[in-house]
Amino acid sequence: MWMGTQSVGECSSSTSLSSQQDVEDDGMIAVILSEEYAKVDGAVARRLSNLAPVPHVPRINSYIPNFSDASLDHQRLLQRLNVYGLYEVKVSGDGNCQFRALSDQIYKSPEYHKHVRKEIVQQLKDYRASYEGYVPMKYKRYYKKMAKSGEWGDHVTLQAAADKSCG
Repeated sequence: MWMGTQSVGECSSSTSLSSQQDVEDDGMIAVILSEEYAKVDGAVARRLSNLAPVPHVPRINSYIPNFSDASLDHQRLLQRLNVYGLYEVKVSGDGNCQFRALSDQIYKSPEYHKHVRKEIVQQLKDYRASYEGYVPMKYKRYYKKMAKSGEWGDHVTLQAAADKSCG
């Protein structure tokens, strides 16, 4: 189900969006997702097209949150997921969790995590120039390390997965 292979593209982000901009962004995301999901699942598209955007208030953690704060953050996440008709899926925390989560999203099952890891490592090999600058060690050592089951995925493997699936 990988959509093809693509190298890292340009993207932009902003850390100072207003609450109104967040609401507008949520609405735009809902429209885009509803069009995409209309091709796949009419029920999901209908839910997405009638969304009421939830304002996002970015928070910067200047300290490690205590259990109570972390629980409140988790509750907020669950509420936000619920607004969109989504839910949390727990995956095994065995070092393969990023790959299990990606497998769940791509193949509707976490059991294909080994295949997902293999595809991501291949993306890393095929587009070395796109990722090498973000790796804190010798590149060959990095992708060999990432090929091992139980090795935690990171921001680079997540970007490689996104690039691979958006082609």
